Amino acid sequence: MPAIVGKEFGPIGFGLMGLTWRATPPSQEQAFEAMRAAVENGCTCWNGGEFYGPPDYNTLVLLEQYLEKYPEDADKIFLNIKGGVNPQTHQTDASPENTRRSIDDCIAQLKGRKKIDIFEFGRRDPAVPLDMTFGLIEKEYIQTGKIGGIALSEVRAETIHEAVKHTAVVAVEAELSLFSTDILENGVAAACAQYGIPIIAYSPIGRGMLTGQFKKWDDLPQDSLLLSFNFPRFQKENFDKNVQLVEKVEQMANTKGCTPAQLAINWTRALSRRPGMPTIVPIPGATTAGRVEENSKLIEISDEEMAEIDDILAQFPPAGGRYPEIFQTNT
Repeated sequence: MPAIVGKEFGPIGFGLMGLTWRATPPSQEQAFEAMRAAVENGCTCWNGGEFYGPPDYNTLVLLEQYLEKYPEDADKIFLNIKGGVNPQTHQTDASPENTRRSIDDCIAQLKGRKKIDIFEFGRRDPAVPLDMTFGLIEKEYIQTGKIGGIALSEVRAETIHEAVKHTAVVAVEAELSLFSTDILENGVAAACAQYGIPIIAYSPIGRGMLTGQFKKWDDLPQDSLLLSFNFPRFQKENFDKNVQLVEKVEQMANTKGCTPAQLAINWTRALSRRPGMPTIVPIPGATTAGRVEENSKLIEISDEEMAEIDDILAQFPPAGGRYPEIFQTNT
């Protein structure tokens, strides 16, 4: 089983963003059912954010309410929380003042029901030296036992090489899916392998695209954040091209006897077998217990099947970038 800061968890994790940060969040009852299903199916590496929803109903608020009802689950969960966004500027702010505010608020919102195992800034703040921020976190929060460790999110390889000089980086969160293979070529995966840092792979089913539920552009929920924020791969001209990759994945999944989502999720896991690759833990998000159960299934993918997928990816490169220009990437 994968392990970070000495704590083991299941090989497939659980992304919490969609439970609080979406146009219409699911009911608390539905969210609790999904969270309970994640624990019961071994998806115990949980990933959330201080800015995943408003301050009165973000990941931490929901989790505190969940653990009030199911306190026995606290020790079963490995919790990774993103923070560091300045509430006034809405930008990443790694200054000492905002670092303390963010971590203190996250801890306070949990009301003592759960320790944050690892904390990370959602993006690197280029205005603040890494050693300043990491030094503060280590002295005031890790050495005092308030949090377990420091991770990085959405960073480029150069940031990883720099960060390890100043702190023990225990994980790197990065987008990885059949639609987003950038980290396999841009040095991020190689850097993580070099230092023995596991990758927490977000959006392994391509923000829902690889579930196969969207056959045509009109199938996308029109209140989706993907459309309101103009994510390039979901714009109509790109969607019609990208659905061709989905169709190939569906065909292979049908032959294999699994769902497209299961194939996509377990492909990310199987990459860990390749030479020069780190441990990879996919964290698919889900808002229903049924979807969590589907995503939790471990599917073995042979080297021959991996080669077949390589061929498919070479034939159907994704159309459009990962994010719209307003979002920082590869920081």
